[in-house]
Amino acid sequence: MQQPPVVVIMGVSGSGKTTVGTRLAELLGVPYADADDFHPPANIAKMSAGKPLDDADRAPWLDAIGAWAHERAGTGGGGVVSCSALKRAYRDRLRAAAPGLVFVHLSGSRELIAGRMAARKDHFMPLALLDSQLAALQPLAEDERGAVVDIDAPSEEVAGRAADAVRRLADG
Repeated sequence: MQQPPVVVIMGVSGSGKTTVGTRLAELLGVPYADADDFHPPANIAKMSAGKPLDDADRAPWLDAIGAWAHERAGTGGGGVVSCSALKRAYRDRLRAAAPGLVFVHLSGSRELIAGRMAARKDHFMPLALLDSQLAALQPLAEDERGAVVDIDAPSEEVAGRAADAVRRLADG
């Protein structure tokens, strides 16, 4: 890779975005940002109460992530940010801020993801919202620069698969 891209690690809650994203950033030698840190307090309170966010809730959050991605792209140093980016419209909004984004969709079975969510401690996203996230998920389309990576392996292996996919996309 001549210049690392800005990568969005996407997927439903519990798919491993933070764990894989952190390791992917290390493998690529770029900064990492967690989209959860971009949520305003009202969004966290809403999700903690078991209520899914609507598009109006997500707009300022996506804009803040897009601004981070734009800044990282402008430095030429790349970066990795975890963000559910479940709908095409959300990814389009992020791409409008940073056109060269690469998306890595972490994908797995409902059972695997539910098991991971149930085992988490101290996370604001309850298991009760998993089905709404799965229903909202729009997989990457053919015209979207990205890759789907299965999460059916240890996180280190999944991060390695993601890094290989990003390198192929950056070189292609």
